Amino acid sequence: MSGLIGKKIGMTSVYSADGQALACTVIEAGPCVVTQVKTDETDGYKAIQLGFGEKKEKHTTQPLVGHFKKAGTTPKRKLVEFKEFEEELNLGQALSVADVFGEGDFVDVVGTAKGRGFQGVVKRHGFAGVGGQTHGQHNRQRHPGSIGACSFPSRVFKGIRMAGRMGNNRVKVQNLKVLKVIPEQNLVVISGSVPGAKNSFVIIEK
Repeated sequence: MSGLIGKKIGMTSVYSADGQALACTVIEAGPCVVTQVKTDETDGYKAIQLGFGEKKEKHTTQPLVGHFKKAGTTPKRKLVEFKEFEEELNLGQALSVADVFGEGDFVDVVGTAKGRGFQGVVKRHGFAGVGGQTHGQHNRQRHPGSIGACSFPSRVFKGIRMAGRMGNNRVKVQNLKVLKVIPEQNLVVISGSVPGAKNSFVIIEK
């Protein structure tokens, strides 16, 4: 299998063999249940759909309730398709973190970044502001400055870095090393930081 669905637990640090402190993220990866096996004959492409996280049946739509009952499992909160897989997987089969990842593997993690709301150019793009506080620069410390010319081109070019909504977008962080796998608690410890808040869903891909 090429990946699993997980939940970000938080960040901590571990010590390497030479005594160096390494910042890392703890992720609860699995157990994930195979909720659908897509084939060329039935769906036009090959893929495995995995489900993760428990959900009450009364909060699940009736079509999804039937979908999960067909797989012989309880309703799941998160469904993700994986198109790269080698082994034969059966409907209702459970995959744990030890079945997919091992220490020393390099993985990519996909998540939804924290939402920052509407932000100015200093926070959003790293602008320094306009001038100092003297020489008539009143209340201009965090302003964007000029954004376009006057008579030509008489408009603002597309892509100009301005204030706007920041965060809350899909982010992929690549080539993170798996430092430790704890199969008893379905935990995987990955070097560095991954996008998203605590308890948010992430996708771990090999």
